[in-house]
Amino acid sequence: MNSATVTTKPLLIELFTEELPPKALQKLGKAFAEGVRKVLAQHHLLAPDCTVADFATPRRLAAHLSAVLEQAPEQSYTEKLMPAKIGLTETGEISPALAKKLAAKGLAQLTPADLVTESDGKQDYLYAKGTTRGMGLAAGVQEALDHALASLPIPKVMRYQLADGVSSVKFVRPAHSLLALWGNDVVPVQALGLQAGRQTMGHRFMCKQALDIASPDTYQAQLLNDGMAVASFDERRAMIREQLHDRARALHAGIGDGPEVDALLDEVTALVEHPTVYVGEFEERFLGVPPECLILTMRLNQKYFPLFEPATGKLTHRFLIVSNMRVDDPVNIIEGNQRVVRPRLADAQFFFETDRKTPLAERVESLAASVYHNKLGSQLERVGRIRRIARHIAARLGADPDRADRAALLAKADLNSNMVAEFPELQGIMGAYYAQADQEAADVVLAIRNQYRIRLDAPVTNDSLVAAVLFMAERLETLTGIWGIGLVPTGERDPYGLRRAALGLISAYEQLEAGGYLNVTDAQGLRLSDLLDFAAGTFEPDALAAGTAAEVRAFVFERYRNQLSGEFDRKVVDAVLALEPALHQVHARIQACAQFARMPEADSLAAANKRISNLLKKADAAIGAVDAGVLVEPAERALADAVARLAPQTRARLDGGDFTGALATMAQAKDAVDAFFNDVMVMADDPALRANRLALLNELHLVMNQVADISMLGPADAKKDAA
Repeated sequence: MNSATVTTKPLLIELFTEELPPKALQKLGKAFAEGVRKVLAQHHLLAPDCTVADFATPRRLAAHLSAVLEQAPEQSYTEKLMPAKIGLTETGEISPALAKKLAAKGLAQLTPADLVTESDGKQDYLYAKGTTRGMGLAAGVQEALDHALASLPIPKVMRYQLADGVSSVKFVRPAHSLLALWGNDVVPVQALGLQAGRQTMGHRFMCKQALDIASPDTYQAQLLNDGMAVASFDERRAMIREQLHDRARALHAGIGDGPEVDALLDEVTALVEHPTVYVGEFEERFLGVPPECLILTMRLNQKYFPLFEPATGKLTHRFLIVSNMRVDDPVNIIEGNQRVVRPRLADAQFFFETDRKTPLAERVESLAASVYHNKLGSQLERVGRIRRIARHIAARLGADPDRADRAALLAKADLNSNMVAEFPELQGIMGAYYAQADQEAADVVLAIRNQYRIRLDAPVTNDSLVAAVLFMAERLETLTGIWGIGLVPTGERDPYGLRRAALGLISAYEQLEAGGYLNVTDAQGLRLSDLLDFAAGTFEPDALAAGTAAEVRAFVFERYRNQLSGEFDRKVVDAVLALEPALHQVHARIQACAQFARMPEADSLAAANKRISNLLKKADAAIGAVDAGVLVEPAERALADAVARLAPQTRARLDGGDFTGALATMAQAKDAVDAFFNDVMVMADDPALRANRLALLNELHLVMNQVADISMLGPADAKKDAA
């Protein structure tokens, strides 16, 4: 096709539907536009400078492509057909087999003269080569539309009947019209029983008549000015955010921040086509209810934005409403929303006041009627296990075991409260309020409140020590119990949050070390294996599968490995975690190994260590102690002297938590190690010599691998800065 005759115009495709799922709308809009673009690009129907815009409102999905060709240019093709001896007869005619193949590929018009014979290195093959007419606009748009609809990430499909009363189709919501314009012209395509036209509908309430869209480039303006609908999801979101902040500033307040606010902003954007923000309020007496209850009610149930005092973050008695209507007098909208929210706030107040009449401690026994898991008993039995684990951890950390036990006793007591029954998201939070009202100790209240946090993110202090104990006990019980009955994470499925529990447990070790409750000099302090064994022992005999504690330990280390690999060299991480050291020592060991890996001795010692490991595996008997009298070669005597000298120095460094110093001390053995392997035959024919040399290497191996498995720090390491 001559480039001078190429015609390009903008293309618009819109599917008008019933209200689409709000939480999926933004993703649906982008996927629809991308699906159309992808197929048109594959068929070369897009100009090089073509841009794509996606639109999504509660009742429409649309895509605008700025430069689309009427006819794709001719395309060269090469089709490998079949061996020449099969495709052609003895007289050179097309065989029946080849004729069938050509017909299937739409090339039935070809003659033997049109085919090319080429060798693939083994035999002669027939090829069809040439040019074919490019795809036309209508065919390309139809294929693109079909693909875009079929590939939408639809949460749930519904089947509905078409207007003929006989046919039915499946889609996320019933579709009412299809618009397809190339420039000023309608593209004759169809989908979901609809024929494309140029009409669409505007706002459900503020625009009653159908809109005739003149062209793709007038779509947004016509929809906004005549249809009272903002087509772009991103533009609507920006409008709502701006209005929210303007209204909040005028009231000397803020809407808060965080993922909850962003998620709510996305959701209300998907619920309105013409956003207008109004201010509502409720009686100040409701502020006596814990703010979390009121905030959750307004955000979750009503899609309102609560307002907070900027200086203190304290909840106010006002909120912002994102309405789908712009009216001159919004009194009815505001009062209607206030009437709706008032009973919900009153319910929250009633639940809170009713719950407070029963002390939290008196609710514990009712947990006997709540099943935790049918293989693990009731919530009350679970509380008993957590209490035992908490007392054990508290004793190891120097915390008050009675306080830890009290926190564990009350931790789940709010599960049967009215407020948590209404808002399960408030587990722990409401328990803390009730515990505080019952005048429980401050550290017990904090422990109850923080038990469901994802991770600990601040160094543990005396005030938060009991909270850290409960946090760990709860996760240890969950990990061993749920894993032990076979509910291990698989792929993306992790319904009991074991991955999150493992990372939370790791964070507790890190923050206990940061707070000084675990010292890197104490390798035995609160070892994970000991805690998991203890936790497994709190369950009934035979309740858990054999080997549960060991499997969970490996799982936790694997989660830690994945977490650390984003920050440090993966080989350094693997070298440290291969020893499964005390979790609170991991960071210090990694820092030391990262420094060691940059030393000139590192590569040689890593290679030697790997060689030693392989030799030790070949030992045909138990490896004993070194006999100095059997050391005959100067190099082996020198190595024995080096090990004897460096072993106690290395141990002293380790005992002092100086992992960098321990590795540097061990590195002093490099020359002796190199000389040994150059001059000494380890696997000597004499059994006594061989056994003694293996014993020497075993002692060296123990000295070398006290901080990490040095053999994993090879010369190919891409050594990242561990700082």
